[in-house]
Amino acid sequence: MNQNEGPTVTARTSKSGLCVVCKGSRLLCGKTRCPIIVRVNCYLRSAPLIGSEDIAGASPPSVFIGRIGYPNVYAGPLVPPVNEDTSLYDLPELWFGKSIDEIVAFRSMLIRGKHRVHVREFENAGKIIEKTRELALSVKPVNVELMLTKKPHGSIFLSDDIQPFGPSAPIRDLNISNTSWDHQIEKAHSDTDLKAVPAVLELYSKGVLETRIQKAFSVGAFGLEENRRLVPTRWSITAVDDIISKNLMDQVKQFPEINDYRIYESMYLDNVFEVFMLPREWSYEAIEAWYPGTVWNPDGKQAVMFSDWEGHERRTTYAQIGGCYYAARLAVCEQLVKERRQATVIVLREAHPGYIMPVGVWQVRENVRNAMRQKPLIYRTVNEALERIANRFNIPLRSWIRESHLIRDSLVQKRITDFMLTKVS
Repeated sequence: MNQNEGPTVTARTSKSGLCVVCKGSRLLCGKTRCPIIVRVNCYLRSAPLIGSEDIAGASPPSVFIGRIGYPNVYAGPLVPPVNEDTSLYDLPELWFGKSIDEIVAFRSMLIRGKHRVHVREFENAGKIIEKTRELALSVKPVNVELMLTKKPHGSIFLSDDIQPFGPSAPIRDLNISNTSWDHQIEKAHSDTDLKAVPAVLELYSKGVLETRIQKAFSVGAFGLEENRRLVPTRWSITAVDDIISKNLMDQVKQFPEINDYRIYESMYLDNVFEVFMLPREWSYEAIEAWYPGTVWNPDGKQAVMFSDWEGHERRTTYAQIGGCYYAARLAVCEQLVKERRQATVIVLREAHPGYIMPVGVWQVRENVRNAMRQKPLIYRTVNEALERIANRFNIPLRSWIRESHLIRDSLVQKRITDFMLTKVS
């Protein structure tokens, strides 16, 4: 696109060369639609609204802290070139049910301003970072004047850990209108003797949305004064999910076990979720199956499966399947705490080609939360429950059993209560 017309866009295509041959029309990758074309079209809609290096608009509010170059990272606001209620642009808790086009459309409107800063030196990094932090703590949209050093440039970057956003450029100056902080977050921010973990848990217990907690966490708003630092956005999302779900797990372990085998189901954005709860002590597993043509299996000939699990004790290493593991764990723990029960929980996910691009771990969290809102299917034996799972998924049941540590364990390690349940049925 001509520099005088608006933001430019760079698309990173498949190394196999399929994109060159396909040009977005033949769907040689196996996807049902071309994610590059979807993203570029959204960028093009925002282009007429960006006529210069100066952007004025209402931030949702939203900020982004990068991780490249850590501990010297890029930080700054996300600002759409529109003056209206933009709160939905960065509130994943309200996105469930929206189409991928809707999500990408309003996320692609967010222009990212970038300012280089050391994560431990943000307190004295100047006006731009100070205003970015004020913005992150706001509870409603804030009018922002974002002055950039050049026209924004966009890259088609696909990641399951963060939501998509629009083009970016370095910041020349930044002005914001008066902000209205969440009084609970402001209280935690002001308490420089309160550690970060208790601050996160207190805010969650008082009903503050995780998105707002995560944004404040990312700009170093919590913790002992000498320990505060900026946290890259993708890390802060997982950190908040992990902190909250660990606390919920400790509560779950104190409750009696459920009395039956349960299946909770949800399907959204061509992701199929089956949440399997077994009447055993707390343990947890997440398994993902990515079909050929999906973002993490673009050139495969068959579905690829990933999994990770933990027993009754907390895990001590980072889950290999990433932030989705912790997002799903949070959602199932919320339900068990609500019921005051514990269980062994296995979250199974099939990602189909209709999921043309990752939109963030929120999709997993909200999909599993949606499953938890549904009335569960109740079974008296593990085999009956597995039969239901087999009928819902295209991948053979034996593949799920082979991948799963906890399903295999339930089939091999029988307990007296299993025989009692079978007798009752």
